[in-house]
Amino acid sequence: MTSLTRGANSPIDTATTTVEVTGARQGTVDLFVFQLGADLKVRADADLVFFNNPSTPEGAVTLTGGQVTLHLAAVPAAVETLAVAVALDENVPGSLADVPGLSVALTQAGGDAVEIPAEGLTTERSAVLLEVYRRNGSWKVRNRSAGWSGGLDALVTEHGVNVDETPAQAPEPAQSAVAAATSATVDGDGVRTVPGEAKLSLVKREKLNLQKREVAKVLLSKGAANPVGRVVLVMDNTGSMSKRYRSGEVKRIIERMVPVATQLDSDGNLEAYAYAQRFVKLPDVTVADADTWVNTYVHLRGRHGGIDFDAIGGTNNEIPIMEEIIGTLDKATAVPTLVLFFTDGGFNAKAQITALMRTASAYPAFWQFIGIGKSSFGVLEKLDTLTGRLVDNAGFFAVENIDKLTDTALYELLLSEYPDWLRAAREARVLT
Repeated sequence: MTSLTRGANSPIDTATTTVEVTGARQGTVDLFVFQLGADLKVRADADLVFFNNPSTPEGAVTLTGGQVTLHLAAVPAAVETLAVAVALDENVPGSLADVPGLSVALTQAGGDAVEIPAEGLTTERSAVLLEVYRRNGSWKVRNRSAGWSGGLDALVTEHGVNVDETPAQAPEPAQSAVAAATSATVDGDGVRTVPGEAKLSLVKREKLNLQKREVAKVLLSKGAANPVGRVVLVMDNTGSMSKRYRSGEVKRIIERMVPVATQLDSDGNLEAYAYAQRFVKLPDVTVADADTWVNTYVHLRGRHGGIDFDAIGGTNNEIPIMEEIIGTLDKATAVPTLVLFFTDGGFNAKAQITALMRTASAYPAFWQFIGIGKSSFGVLEKLDTLTGRLVDNAGFFAVENIDKLTDTALYELLLSEYPDWLRAAREARVLT
């Protein structure tokens, strides 16, 4: 086996070539291949091959698992270079230098293998490991081992891939929930795709897909594959949350709830409320406009997006918003509903809240309460032992800083009890 040091190159022929990267693992270290022109930029986003776009249009580059197949004779004439790259998932700490045994093996049909070890990487979170390129009518391979500390965004931007969404278009006609659910697709791993995702850039689609896979894995591990229904988010809008609003933490929390809705809500949208002394119903968060939505509607005070946030007060009173959500639940249609209720404390009206939770147990909703910070969460901490309910319809966990949780850990906490409720609710005929 020939081994190429950083910067070294070797000729190869046009036989079918396979490239395997040791250390690349989807969700941790992801694998990418770029078809590049003479300017070392992609001609279009379709020239980027990764797990959510596993082949170039003409089939010259295909990705299956951790292996890339190159049909060099089929590479378009305008393509000068094929760059094989890796990037750490944003939830993985450290750099590529921390990945043990990161290297590439290139093998041609009937030919010797070429080993390309990753060399000289320090703080880089993304890197091009090798390049297959044209030279004087032939093909050569080079150990590039060059990268970017900025991670995936820096990698794709460098090679001309659009990291922003497509330009705004005229609103599409509204679909019914049934029509939206019908138009969604589910792959072999249980990952659901809704039409709005097509408006995202490849980079944002890739991030969303990684998050949806984590949601799907939790559900599958709990024996609840694709339980489509409703997802409702309730966000604490009280004054004690001001630091978390200013830091952008609340925006980031809501963005991480979008993949949950994409997997579980019939139309892929996240229904949203903000509450304090009173509450306000916000427009649904859609996968296509989540970035715009959080900038428009995540505010403690003032008027934004036509919503008067001052009008809902600054102290907490959970009773009105809980009664509102219960009022939206229909026993007849029995659509399974997941309520994601974020709060930084309070819940002092113990008698009223326990009475509401007992009443709500006969309705088709599971209430997942999430405590943010170190405050006392009152009755929420005792929900598991609450008696007098038709089914156990609530869960609770607290975390000081959700930003510090990986997607895997967050979705495990959010969804660990929901599948159990689905089964219990069906047995109790709360769900049909």
